[in-house]
Order: sequence, then C-alpha cells, then structure tokens
Amino acid sequence: MSDPLQQFQEKIRSAAANKAPLRIRGSGSKDFYGVKLEGDVLDTRGYSGIVDYEPTELVFTARAGTPLREVEAALAEKGQMLPFEPPHFGPDATFGGCIASGFSGPRRAYHGAVRDFVLGVRSLNAAGEDLQFGGQVMKNVAGYDVSRLLTGSFGTLGLILEVSVKVLPIPDDERTLRLEMNETAAIETMNRCAGQPLPLSATCFTDNSLYIRLSGAASAVSAARKQLGGETIDGKTFWQSVREQTHPFFSNPGTLWRLSMKSTAAPLTLGPTLIEWNGSLRWISGEGDLENRQAVASKAGGYATLFRAQTRPKAIQYLSPAMMALQKKIKQALDPEGLFGPHRLHAEF
Repeated sequence: MSDPLQQFQEKIRSAAANKAPLRIRGSGSKDFYGVKLEGDVLDTRGYSGIVDYEPTELVFTARAGTPLREVEAALAEKGQMLPFEPPHFGPDATFGGCIASGFSGPRRAYHGAVRDFVLGVRSLNAAGEDLQFGGQVMKNVAGYDVSRLLTGSFGTLGLILEVSVKVLPIPDDERTLRLEMNETAAIETMNRCAGQPLPLSATCFTDNSLYIRLSGAASAVSAARKQLGGETIDGKTFWQSVREQTHPFFSNPGTLWRLSMKSTAAPLTLGPTLIEWNGSLRWISGEGDLENRQAVASKAGGYATLFRAQTRPKAIQYLSPAMMALQKKIKQALDPEGLFGPHRLHAEF
C-alpha cells in the first residue's frame, strides 16, 4: 500500500493524463464558497500530523490534513496561538483548508492576515512534482514567494502538503467591552480607538452595540477598560460566534456579502450590517446584485465579494480587466492544463 503522498502523486498524474479535473478538499467546511465545485475529490485528510514545532522560535509546521482544532490545541499547550484567528466553519476543518481559503478572523486588523504569517509551503504541482517554497524564517527572500500565492487560492494552483507558519504568544489578559451606540458613532469610535495606543485585538458593531476586545498585559488592558468604559461581557463566546458566523446576524439563510473598504466609510444602508476590523469589513445580509455591491464598495475605496448564497453564483467578485488578465497568467503558469478546481473562483477558468 503506497503512502498518502504517493497516492496524491499517482492521482494527479492520472488525472492529468486523462484531462480529468481534481477538486482538492479537506473536510469540505469551505465548500459553500465559490462559483462551482468541479472535479473528482482529492481528500487531504489522510496526510496529517505535526511535522515540526519550535515554541521558542515561534514556528509551527504541520501537514495539510491535520485537523485545525488539533493545531490550535497543540499551540495552546505552549501558550501560543495562530495570530490570524482563522474560522473553522465546521468541526473537522483542516490546517490546509485554513491556509488554502485564506480566511482570517477578528484579530486580522491588528495582527495581520493568513498570508502574513505563512513562512513556507510544500506542495504538489499539476505534474505531481514535490516542490518546496519559502522556509521557516520571516526573512526568506530566495526565489518567488509562491507560498503566499498559494494562500487563499482554494486549491486552484496546486495541492498544499505542508505549511510552516509563524505563531504568537496568547495574551496575558483579555477583556471585551460592550458600548451602546448607533452605526455612525460606532464607526467613528472604532477609528478613533485605532489611532490611540490601546491594546485592541478586535472590534465589532451589531445590534446598536459596539464590542471592543482588549488583549495584552494586564496593566494595559485594565487602563484601557477604564478609559473606554462600557459593560464587560463574556468575550470568548461572543467572538467565537463572530468568527464562526454562528452569531444571530448570520442566521439568515439568504445571501451574505463581504465588503472590504476604507474604515472611515459612512454606513452603507444596504441591509442588515455587521462591522469588523475598525470599520473596514462590512458584512451585509440580503439579496442584491454583484455589480451594485461592487459600485458601492468602489466608492468607499474597496471591493465586494459574494461570500455565501443559497445557489451557486455566476461570479463572486468583480475583477478589472487588468486583474483578470493577471489571474489568468498565474493560473496558466502554475496549472497550465486547468487541472485543479476549475471555475471555483472564476467562471472563465
């Protein structure tokens, strides 16, 4: 019986020979996202396990099929965490899916996005070749930065085998405050707080309440609590509901839009809204068309994404002709036969 890596290579080479597309998949917790799901499933869960972990160096390496909950548990034992706070969207989410989706949670505005912490990736290309990009240090500048290119590609550029990421210590203290105010006041408050030396790690506005999470040294958190006021709440439960989209705001089974824009943009009045990341991330619940949503986002210096819908959309994001051409060139360079996840992110390829 061949090992999982050999099985992956054999399946990729067979698919390439037969011009049969493959869909790289872990637990499928992110299957809701995208234009289409095409191709035979290449399940990564048989290739799991922690490869290397150096707590003193803040570097963690694991195989793609490793359950994300196991990764977070191993880090927590050493008082560390994934700084980008990735959502699971399912109990069996994998580490590879976390990187391939590129989704970041509430800490993203304060610590950085997934790709900011990816140090290196081992992957298989469309020829089944075992390739390595990057390494286990932040200042690795040799060659093209393909590891970060694979991050957020949803398995459309290659099969991620292993990933090395930088991790950070869990904060000494953490508190969440709730302040009652309207949307306009919340946007102004979030931006004002972001410009001050406060230990912010998350902000969220919903249901006429602004939620602010403070993380860091106990003395800094205590001083900030006194400065900001408000009511202290059970932050762990609240931020988990925002991160995993189990908060009542996300219970509408219809269309969910993700608008990224200038943090100071005024309220959009497009429908029920939940705001994160100091105002730069606006979740909008309700029907609408992509062209209209993109027009609104563009005026606010950003872009719109159709994040979730009851039926598969024709497009999830508008790209300018120049950006579309660039995306096609990248796909052509890394997956010339269109083997991996065709039409997952774009109807054209």
